[in-house]
Amino acid sequence: MLNRAHVRDGKAYPPRSIAELEILPGVEQALAALRKAGFLLVVVTNQPDVARGTTTRDAVEKINAALSAKLPLDEFRTCFHDSSDECDCRKPKSGALLSAAVDHDIDLYDSFMVGDRWRDTEAGHRAGCRTFLIDYGYNEKQPESVDFRVSSLLEASKIILELARR
Repeated sequence: MLNRAHVRDGKAYPPRSIAELEILPGVEQALAALRKAGFLLVVVTNQPDVARGTTTRDAVEKINAALSAKLPLDEFRTCFHDSSDECDCRKPKSGALLSAAVDHDIDLYDSFMVGDRWRDTEAGHRAGCRTFLIDYGYNEKQPESVDFRVSSLLEASKIILELARR
C-alpha cells in the first residue's frame, strides 16, 4: 500500500528490487499529514518470499531502506517467515503489532492498521486497532471484518485525521 504491487492473475506480489519499486500516488502526502498530526508510522510487513527462496533478505531490506529514505516512516517490522513457520510476527497474527506497542508505548486501541490484504486487517483486529482495507480488488481471500474500506492510503489518512480530531 506504500508501493505498487505487481499483480499477476489477480494476486499481488511485492517488487523484487529497488528498480521495480514505485511509491504510489498520494502516499507521501498521506504520511506527511499523519506525521504532522503526531502519529507514529510503523510498517508491519510479511515477506515470505525470503523463506521460500524467491528473494533475499538483503533485497527486502534494501527496498525497506529506499522507502525509509523517501517517506517519513519511523520503523519497519518485517516478518521473513512463511505461514508454515507458525511464528508470532507473521500477519494475521498480531505479534509484530504487539511488540511495536511495547517498544514504542503505543495504545493499540487508539491506533489504526491500514493494509491492502486480509492478513493486515485481521492482525489489526487481533491487536485491538481500528482497521482500514485499501481495496485494490485482488483476487484473493477478503477480510471477514474491516472498519473502513478505502481506495488509497490518502483516503485512509483523511479519515484517520478526522477521527483524531473528535
